[in-house]
Amino acid sequence: MTIRLAFSEDFEEITDVWEASVTATHDFLSREDIANLREKIRHEYLSLVHLVVQTDEQGRIQGFVGVADQKIEMLFIRPELRGLGIGRVLLQFAVSEMGATLVDVNEQNPRAIGFYERMGFRVFGRSPLDGQGRPFPLLHMQVSKVKLGLPNHAA
Repeated sequence: MTIRLAFSEDFEEITDVWEASVTATHDFLSREDIANLREKIRHEYLSLVHLVVQTDEQGRIQGFVGVADQKIEMLFIRPELRGLGIGRVLLQFAVSEMGATLVDVNEQNPRAIGFYERMGFRVFGRSPLDGQGRPFPLLHMQVSKVKLGLPNHAA
């Protein structure tokens, strides 16, 4: 498995991974919501983040993480590969190599909340609406600087 920078040529496959993952995990979104978001992901959002992908031996994208301003804006894995440690590896890369310390998680996605909590993130706030103004509350989470290996006084 390889972690590498994403290229614009990867955007279609990345969007396919995003859609498959969201369909499998975000049952609070309608098919129409996902279709509308897919276009924004593909043509707007991917180019706004520092994006890396993890690929298998054949170069197929297994998952990806996008970071902007120390915040994980997106972390998605092919649904059939969940539970194999790909998300953990990408999250650790985002924290250690990309400087990410923040993430917003949909409150209706308890598996994602549990994943981030197991990785050392803690809830510090909540918004009643998502980034598009819809009634899908977001939990604002942060990893402690101690978890990142910094001195305690920096936490």
